[in-house]
Amino acid sequence: MEIGVPKETKDQEFRVGLTPHSVQALSKNHAVFVETNAGIGSGFTDEAYQKAGAKIVTNAVDAWNKELVVKVKEPLATEYQYLQSEQLLFTYLHLAAERDLTKALIEAGTIAIAYETVELSNGKLPLLTPMSVIAGRLSVQFGARYLEKQQGGRGVLLGGVPGVPPGNVVILGGGVVGTEAAKIAVGMGARVQIVDINVDRLSYLENLFGSRVELLYSSPGHIEAVVSNADLLIGAVLVVGKKAPTLVSRSLVAQMRPGSVIVDVAVDQGGCIETLRPTSHSQPTYIAEGVVHFGVPNIPGAVPWTATQALNNSTLPYILQLANHGLSALEMDEALAKGLNIKRGHIIHPAVQEVFNNDIL
Repeated sequence: MEIGVPKETKDQEFRVGLTPHSVQALSKNHAVFVETNAGIGSGFTDEAYQKAGAKIVTNAVDAWNKELVVKVKEPLATEYQYLQSEQLLFTYLHLAAERDLTKALIEAGTIAIAYETVELSNGKLPLLTPMSVIAGRLSVQFGARYLEKQQGGRGVLLGGVPGVPPGNVVILGGGVVGTEAAKIAVGMGARVQIVDINVDRLSYLENLFGSRVELLYSSPGHIEAVVSNADLLIGAVLVVGKKAPTLVSRSLVAQMRPGSVIVDVAVDQGGCIETLRPTSHSQPTYIAEGVVHFGVPNIPGAVPWTATQALNNSTLPYILQLANHGLSALEMDEALAKGLNIKRGHIIHPAVQEVFNNDIL
């Protein structure tokens, strides 16, 4: 099979769909075409890809015009022209928040398989997890940075100092993102609260963190109480394939102290905070209701050397299946089959169907 790896075009997205090591594994039986400089931001040169067995192509068209296209982020509007009928596209899609992309994929007849909805029988999301780990950890790093006065924040040191209390970090959601965010926040010495609707998950988190983290059941009352006192609020809510629910209203954001910071990792699924809108690494923040908002949807793109390798460690087995068996790979692997979002002009994934009610064209 011919496999294409285009250069990512999202603002300051330096990750790449395949590492040279992955290309080496694939090129034993398949032809891999990598757009020139696609991996340079992650530390991988064209020469490294060539040594691994790839052919370097000089433009996006030649990378896209392949049976299987492997990316990191969803195609942008400028890339819709490259979508083809019967083409296998394997990447993060987050279609619940991408109506135009969903329509473009349907019209093109592309077979779109989303990393984020590949799901194991135990409910785990093997291709979302590595980036959730990174995004969760970075959310606190970015939050701490934007709490600095020079960045527009209220000038709070999350860890505090002797005689001065630490900052308050509130995390909405105790899944992978929320857990990793809490690890970093606890390590920095902050006061940490996690709000989650799953009692079993809260029990797990108690075993993990003990008394170092305050765990609260998600209710409007609890959310209002903790959010209004947060120095750093992290949105970490995930409903697979669906738009994230809005848990924090504009009026509640207005109750936060001026210069507090919101980092919503759920922004690529629509966000769980009413005042949050997507931003970019070039212009990551804005002020709303006196609060600093960070809405970058590709947070792991800030650490591409780490993130690209972590992603490939998880995606490569599935990419090999698709390369070896084509669409039939979905019949052979139930987890991969759940990644299928759109096929030949039809929305397949139930959660994405529910979002659009099949009313997209």
